[in-house]
Amino acid sequence: MSDATVRKGYIRPVDFKHGRVDMTHGGGGRAMAQLIDELFLAAFDNDWLRAANDQACFAVPGGRIAMATDAHVVSPLFFPGGDIGCLSVHGTINDVAMSGAKPLYLSASFILEEGFALADLKRIVESMARAAREAGVPIVTGDTKVVESGKGDGVFITTTGVGVVPEGVNISGDRAQPGDAILLSGSLGDHGVAIMAQRESLGFETRIESDTAALHELVARMIEAAPDIHVLRDPTRGGLATTLNEIARQSGVGMLLRETAIPVRQEVAAACEFLGLDPLYVANEGKLVCLCAERDAERLLEVMRAHPLGREAARVGSAHADPHHFVQMETGFGGKRIVDWLTGEQLPRIC
Repeated sequence: MSDATVRKGYIRPVDFKHGRVDMTHGGGGRAMAQLIDELFLAAFDNDWLRAANDQACFAVPGGRIAMATDAHVVSPLFFPGGDIGCLSVHGTINDVAMSGAKPLYLSASFILEEGFALADLKRIVESMARAAREAGVPIVTGDTKVVESGKGDGVFITTTGVGVVPEGVNISGDRAQPGDAILLSGSLGDHGVAIMAQRESLGFETRIESDTAALHELVARMIEAAPDIHVLRDPTRGGLATTLNEIARQSGVGMLLRETAIPVRQEVAAACEFLGLDPLYVANEGKLVCLCAERDAERLLEVMRAHPLGREAARVGSAHADPHHFVQMETGFGGKRIVDWLTGEQLPRIC
C-alpha cells in the first residue's frame, strides 16, 4: 500500500476489472472520492478539475457566449464506431458549434445504476477523455450520482458545453431565406443504422459504423470562407427530415429537396429497406446541414469537401417562399411528396 493511499485513507485501489458500482460511489464519502480520483480525475485530468472545487472558473475571450446541454441515453452503450462516452462529447460540442461558436469547455454529469460494471464505466470515461482531447475541448467540472438497481439503465450522461461566437457571426434557425441553398455535409443514416444493427444483432455483410464526430473544426473553416451562413444544424434525432421541418417553421419558409442529390451509403440504404426505415428520418451524429445564400453555396461546398468530415458534401435542395412552411421532395420519378415531421419513434434510445 503506497504512502499516497495511506494519506488519502483508502484501503485498496478501485477494482476496475471485477468491481461494480454500488451506492457508496454516490454517497459523498470516501468511496465516491476514490472513484473520482482514480477514474474521472485520472482520465479528464486538467488544472480546473485538479482544483477540486464544485465549479470551474475560466477566462472567456470576447464575443457572445453559446451554451448547450444534452442528455445521452443510448442503448446499447457500445456500438460500431463509438459508444455513449464519445457520443456525449461530440453531441454537445456539435450543438455549440452549430451557432458558429468555438467550443471551449464541457461539463459532464453521470447517473450510474447500482451494479454497473466498473470496467465498462472505465471504458466509457476513457472514451470521453480521448474524444475531448482530440477535439481540444476539456471537461472541467462534473457530478456523479448513483441510483438503486432497477431504477436506471447502466449509465446516463449529461454534458453541457460553452463556447464563444465570433463578432459578425449570426447563425440561427430563424435566418433561412427564400432562395437559400441547402447543403449537407455527408451521407445520412450511418449512426441510427449502426445502433439498430447492434441492438438487433443483425449480421450485415458490410460493417456499418456510427458517424459520431466533432464538427467544430469543419464549421470554423466554413465560417472563414463565408461568414454570413444563415443556418447550421446537426440532424440528430428525427434525422434530416425533422431538422428541416424545424428550420422551415422557425424561418417561415418552404423547402424543396432533390431525392437523387441526397447522399446515402448503399449499405445503409439496403439496411433501411430491410428494417422498414426511411433514411431521411434516421439519426446522424457527425453530419451538418447548412442553409446559405446562393452566392456562397459553391464556395462552401469546396471548403466542406476539402475537410475529412465533409468529403461527401452535396447541395440537396433550396428554400423558397411558402406560407404553409412545407418541406417537399422531388422524387427520382419526377413527382413530389411531402416530407413531414417524424410521427412516433423510428429508433428508440438512439442518442
